[in-house]
Order: sequence, then structure tokens, then C-alpha cells
Amino acid sequence: MTLETIILVAQTACVFFLAAWLTIGVLDNIFHSALNSTVTAEVLDMTRMREEFPEAYEAVAHRRISNASVQKRLFVIIVVWEIVAAIALWLGFAAMLMAALGLAEPTTGRSLAVLGALLFTSIWAGFLVGGNWFCYWFCHEGAQNTHYQMMLWGVVTMILLVAG
Repeated sequence: MTLETIILVAQTACVFFLAAWLTIGVLDNIFHSALNSTVTAEVLDMTRMREEFPEAYEAVAHRRISNASVQKRLFVIIVVWEIVAAIALWLGFAAMLMAALGLAEPTTGRSLAVLGALLFTSIWAGFLVGGNWFCYWFCHEGAQNTHYQMMLWGVVTMILLVAG
């Protein structure tokens, strides 16, 4: 097996893991939406910050979104974005697998996989930017840390895909 083939297999595996991880998240958001929609609503409403840091909350309270209908719509938009990213990742994985088996051009597979990884990364970057607006680092540090690590996973995967 050549180094090029091993790199292609490694790239394919990395895209598979992103797709599998995100697919589980999407399924949870569809079938068990309260697991994440409740926390999303808390962040948008700045609930914990209002309760635990009232003085700091007063300075940024104008940013909060307390309308439950808007919160639900935003959650749906997030889930749709995740679905699009998961589909792109699975298409990228399939194209990469075909390339690894010699049935397609590696460039095509890598292009689709980079697009999927970019969409994956944009979810977490969006949460970091949006979370910063809603000051979620005050009371949702675990979520912020997870989003940061997921963003890095996506970035590293993109680097691996374009470096190969």
C-alpha cells in the first residue's frame, strides 16, 4: 500500500467520524429535542446569567431573546444546518471511500469532504460567535468548551484533507 493510499484512507476515516458524530447529534435533536432546545433557549434568554450574575446581566440584557417562538425557530434553523452538514459529510465520505477503492478521483472526494467539514466547523464557530453575543461563557462554560473543541476537530480535518 502506498503512502498516498494510506493518507486517503486516513482522510476517509476522519470524514466518517465527523459524519457519524454529527448524525447522532442530529437524531437526538430530532427525536429528543428537549435535550438541546431547553439549553439553547436558556442561552438565548440569558436565564442563568440573569440569576447568577444580575449586575453583569443588566449591562447586556438588551441582547436576550425571550420570545419562545423565536427561540424555537432558531433551534429549527440550527437543526436544519446540522442536517445539511451531515448530508454533506456523508456524501464526502462516500466520495472519499470510492476514491480509496479506486472508483473515483481523490480530488472530487476531498472537495466534497472539505465542504462537509466546513459546514461541520461552521456550526461550532457559529455557536461560539452567537454564544459570545449571549455571554454564555458566564454560565455555560462546558458548552463553550465543547463547541471550541468541535470547531478545532473540524478545522484539523479540513487541514488533513487539503494537505493530502
